[in-house]
Amino acid sequence: MYVCSCFGITEQQVREHADTGACTPRQIASACKAGTDCGGCVRRIQALLGRGACPRRELIESGAPEPLGVEADAVAPAALSEAA
Repeated sequence: MYVCSCFGITEQQVREHADTGACTPRQIASACKAGTDCGGCVRRIQALLGRGACPRRELIESGAPEPLGVEADAVAPAALSEAA
């Protein structure tokens, strides 16, 4: 079923983006543009995301350490300034 008729985004596509880490309607919009035109689908996207729909959010809430990619991003600017 279509969630965003403006861009032809389906519920399945929203769930796939959520499975890969898009935890908020804004992150879904960044991934596939859903919710960025008329905005009529934002509430439906919120309902699809719900609590527990985002594996990354569950990890953060359980106190798990940040993924390696996030830590590497935080270190990179310091490494660049040392190299300069």
